[in-house]
Amino acid sequence: MTTASPAFDLGRNRLVLLGTKGGPNLRPNSPLPTSYALVWNNKLHVIDAGYGVSLRLVQAGLPVQALDTVFVTHHHSDHSLELGVLLQNAWLCGLKTPVQVYGPRTTKHLIAHTQEAFRFDIEIRMVDEGRPDIRKMVHVEEFGLEGDRFVILDTAEMKVSALRNLHPPVTDSFAFRFDLRGAGGAKSIVLSGDTAYFPPLAEFAKGADLLVHEVMYGPGVDALVQRNPNAARIRDHLFASHTLAEDVGRIATQAGVRKLALNHFVPADDPALTPQLWREAAAKNFAGEIIPGVDLMEFDL
Repeated sequence: MTTASPAFDLGRNRLVLLGTKGGPNLRPNSPLPTSYALVWNNKLHVIDAGYGVSLRLVQAGLPVQALDTVFVTHHHSDHSLELGVLLQNAWLCGLKTPVQVYGPRTTKHLIAHTQEAFRFDIEIRMVDEGRPDIRKMVHVEEFGLEGDRFVILDTAEMKVSALRNLHPPVTDSFAFRFDLRGAGGAKSIVLSGDTAYFPPLAEFAKGADLLVHEVMYGPGVDALVQRNPNAARIRDHLFASHTLAEDVGRIATQAGVRKLALNHFVPADDPALTPQLWREAAAKNFAGEIIPGVDLMEFDL
């Protein structure tokens, strides 16, 4: 993890849901795909980089050029389409300090090839504008070779752990736990990543202050696939690799978390699926506080 520039005042510690949509399709009035911003001890960390992540950071009042660390749960495009572009935008906005990226296998490949695609832009701006070489500023560490549960990062400010979850056909797919510490106290956040119902996640999230879990509504999926010519295969994939709202509630109860936030909605743009409906579905098995997420929602830490 790098040291953020003291020129930035990022404000209070918080988690921001930058995008809350499940899947890569873009539709009118739809949320944007999944990404998060974590501000802790005046450092900016981004988790996942779906389409629109740079725009959402700006809309959240966070300077892209303050980027310190990026964590990637898996390489479905709704989670990593703009990983290389986010780094490029940070550089174009005046990035002065190195950025550390942690991601599963192929993360180095994705970033290197994005930088190669923009080689002309990078090199002409280095000459014409005196910019540093972004290719020397981005450091990538891949994980997922060590087993199914491991620590990615452990510093005085945060411990970041990963758990391989259940998201077929992707095998390198992970949940993250952030155990945060500092002058403001200690907090713990768990992000489920994309996963089917996966009981080991409850133990991984045990006692967390906030669990942010992906969520799927079965009847809504049935309505969605009826509008799609490839309906049978899409339905099979969704039910094999995502978690029904009732099961999200089970995980939250088993984990004993204080607060449950719903995210990565499947489907995300059906106006019949109101926040109250999502909340009631998860509440069948969880009696605690349930918050259906929306883009740019913030959680104070």
